[in-house]
Amino acid sequence: MVLLSGCGGETLSSPELKASPPVNQGTLTVRANGEQRAREGLTTKDGWSLDFSHVYVSLAEINAYQIEPTFDASTDAPLPDTAVTIAIPGSTVVDLAAAGKDAETVLVGETPAPAGKFNALSWQMPLAAAGPAQGYSILLEGTATKDGRTIPFKLGVKEQLGFICGDFVGDERKGILTAGGKADLEATFHLDHLFGEGKESADSDINLSAFGFAPLAALAQEKGIEINSEDLQAQLGEADYQTFLQVLANLGHVGEGHCRQTREFNTTTSVNQ
Repeated sequence: MVLLSGCGGETLSSPELKASPPVNQGTLTVRANGEQRAREGLTTKDGWSLDFSHVYVSLAEINAYQIEPTFDASTDAPLPDTAVTIAIPGSTVVDLAAAGKDAETVLVGETPAPAGKFNALSWQMPLAAAGPAQGYSILLEGTATKDGRTIPFKLGVKEQLGFICGDFVGDERKGILTAGGKADLEATFHLDHLFGEGKESADSDINLSAFGFAPLAALAQEKGIEINSEDLQAQLGEADYQTFLQVLANLGHVGEGHCRQTREFNTTTSVNQ
């Protein structure tokens, strides 16, 4: 803004002389999506019908990248030094079950960014420091029903996670930002990797690798299930617990595009909601 001296010595602003926005820049938005399963429920590989009241995920250190050539998250290759990196400011906890049919994704954050194709995304999932998900990177709450039995459940994940992903894969293109325009990227969470998919056969890849709900149902008390991942380590058999950890490492996606985990499990860092 240019300041002009007016009568009597006061300072006047001139709207016509305001600085123009940077050339070749737009607005980049990151959104989170638990897909239809988080919003409307799912049937697990072992026949439990899950209805989620809350699917909280803690998100921080979100970065979007323009990379040539395209980044392949299935390898151990690091991001190239030539990548254009844009940080999405702040940290937050969002509820993936709160989105509705008219708003399938939840806003995480946005920032000015240079025009171009953003074809990689990374984020961290530390423990929430406040709010209903305090102490967890992921908190799932809801009810499970099977054969006339209904169990309220609350499952908190104390492991911290981190993901780096390549290009978004889906029905529409994402991340293509034009000057003066808007584009969005999506952090997607596939709950079927955790619970399996009742619509698929028992020997499908998704069900063979999924944790399911039966191991949790076996731990139910009179008032239901209220358990965290540290409790699971103490109460599950080693094979089930290792399956649970492997599932956590594969929850993060970009649409149907795959990600890789970028940090060892630990429980030391928190973010404010």
